[in-house]
Amino acid sequence: MFTGIIEELGHVHDVSSGEASARLTLTGPLVTSDAVHGASIAVNGVCLTVVEHDADAGRFTVDVMAETLSRSGLGALVPGDPVNLERAMAASSRFGGHIVQGHVDGTATVVERIPGDRWEVVTFTLPEALARYVVEKGSITVDGVSLTVSAVTDTTFTVSLIPTTLALTTLGGRAVGDTVNLEVDVLAKYVERLLTPRPTTEVTT
Repeated sequence: MFTGIIEELGHVHDVSSGEASARLTLTGPLVTSDAVHGASIAVNGVCLTVVEHDADAGRFTVDVMAETLSRSGLGALVPGDPVNLERAMAASSRFGGHIVQGHVDGTATVVERIPGDRWEVVTFTLPEALARYVVEKGSITVDGVSLTVSAVTDTTFTVSLIPTTLALTTLGGRAVGDTVNLEVDVLAKYVERLLTPRPTTEVTT
């Protein structure tokens, strides 16, 4: 589990693409410093498993399967691209963001950026299948960053980015038309399922 508080802005070192998969090698000295084989690291909000790591070089390698490629923007990464990195949350850590699983629900597109005095207001498309889970003042994860929704319509949602987020995550450089990964609040999905009526099966004797 993650919290959506980005620890490090890393970079793509190498991409090896298969027929329906990819292997990414990423540079991230902080998240690699205590990495072990099998550790979980979120890359732009996608929970991935470390299969190789080199702490001296500050690099780690992950495999990305077809399902992940189809639901996220990881397939478009090329060497040199910046990526948001977060290690799995330790049980003793402060819970700085919100519950983030690293299971991306889909992608969105940047549609508008409005600069402020020390912040920016950014609006994204909102996929129809995810719209019911997004509410004003609720939490959403964008490229792995835990954010608060400041406004929402049937087709868009808006967030405000503080200077730290602009400087230390990929969101500072996302331009209109760029694709981002989305993960909605998992609590909303659990509530929906619990409240959805289930057919009853009559037992006859």
